[in-house]
Amino acid sequence: MKSVLTTVIAAADSGSRFPSSSDMESVQGAIQRAGARMEAAEKLAGNYDKVAQEAVDAVYAVHPNGAVGRQPRKCATEGKDKCKRDFVHYLRLINYCLVTGGTGPLDELAINGQREVLKALSIDGGTYIVGFTAIRNRGCAPRDMSSQALVEYNNYLDYVINSLA
Repeated sequence: MKSVLTTVIAAADSGSRFPSSSDMESVQGAIQRAGARMEAAEKLAGNYDKVAQEAVDAVYAVHPNGAVGRQPRKCATEGKDKCKRDFVHYLRLINYCLVTGGTGPLDELAINGQREVLKALSIDGGTYIVGFTAIRNRGCAPRDMSSQALVEYNNYLDYVINSLA
């Protein structure tokens, strides 16, 4: 799993050296941000369904068929339920990343191979970008969480958005 600590240790090990002072500073920064990440993870864990529903609503407001270029669905409810399921999956992985402090869970369980899966299902990545952008832009400090926690949360949302682009 990729976290700042494992990345620093792996880089030092592969270079047959001890971690440098700048390496240690990056680890220290990650540890200092841990409180904000845990706050964001706690807030997100209690609101998966609500946040995912906001993403689905944003997607269906922009793409009434549920995805770019899709034919109208016979059952819009089924499409919305599957869309929400997908957003909840991503949000759970983002939550796991907030707890671990690295992108490993997202990389291993969502991003690797996502283009192939979306292509096989005839879903444009732009569909998910609409939803993730909406929930990123909706976040508000201090209403939802502290400003530092919101920054940490938004970093992972941006990571997912960029992987889909």
